[in-house]
Amino acid sequence: MYNLAHRHDDKLIDRLAADGVAYVPFFPLGGFTPLQSSALSAVAARLGTAPMSVALAWLLQRSPNILPIPGTSSVAHLRENITGAGLALSHEDVTELDAIGR
Repeated sequence: MYNLAHRHDDKLIDRLAADGVAYVPFFPLGGFTPLQSSALSAVAARLGTAPMSVALAWLLQRSPNILPIPGTSSVAHLRENITGAGLALSHEDVTELDAIGR
């Protein structure tokens, strides 16, 4: 499992990135218990988007070798995923979000 809140593979991801190897996180948006955090909600509110969009954007900005495959059960969730793929988080946003998993 790897996502905004569960960061146990940080060092592995960095080693794999240095070697040009992809990393596919398991439960990138929290799985059966979606990620919840006041910091995540605050960043999402500032950006005018859903928390899961922000969580996906964070993963995509975390490292170029991360290839998340977020599950979806509805068109609304698919739209959130697409939105997340297009978000650009500021340095301040990333710093605030990084604090969730550390």
